[in-house]
Amino acid sequence: MINMQQTQATLSEKEILQDSLLVQKHITDSYNTFAGECVNPQLRTTMLNILSDEHCIQADIFTNMQNHGWYNVEQAEQQKIQQTKQKMQNQQAQ
Repeated sequence: MINMQQTQATLSEKEILQDSLLVQKHITDSYNTFAGECVNPQLRTTMLNILSDEHCIQADIFTNMQNHGWYNVEQAEQQKIQQTKQKMQNQQAQ
């Protein structure tokens, strides 16, 4: 008989945080959908409050990963920021 403890892999902190961040992304997507489709205003408010809490959890995980150097985000070039800003302003004007 195989010893179960010997066959179980141990996840690193990085792998746990990567999985947690992925789960939080799915959770926030779901709560966003639920909040948008609520007919009852009180339920919608509750869903939006939960969504906000879930976004805070996601941000905490993201910050933790960045602090460890496990999730690096490149800074956008100023020219690309201006182009995107102009594009959004043009779309709003239409």
